[in-house]
Amino acid sequence: MTTPRRLPDPYGGPSSGASLADILERVLDKGVVIAGDIRINLLDIELLTVKLRLIVASVDKAKEMGIDWWESDPALSSGARRDELTRENAELRARLERLEASYGEAQIEGAHGRRESP
Repeated sequence: MTTPRRLPDPYGGPSSGASLADILERVLDKGVVIAGDIRINLLDIELLTVKLRLIVASVDKAKEMGIDWWESDPALSSGARRDELTRENAELRARLERLEASYGEAQIEGAHGRRESP
């Protein structure tokens, strides 16, 4: 029985057994940063600038680099969403208390300022 023949590496080196999973593991372990800017000018007037920054890394590597914005994003974190709802609830309760207090004062003033006709 013959073993399958490996194709030569197109980059000239010996064929390595690195699979896509191995490559992905290395990228996530080390991290990759891709950065670029796109500028659109018309007659030396800048119309648009788009700055692109892409970081590909594992969560652990990102945290090690000090990147953890997803933990405070309510769309991505249930804890952040819960914190946002708690804050919003407290603000609404305070607003309701202020409205009820001002409504109560208006009722009291209205009762004292009424004149009854004989």
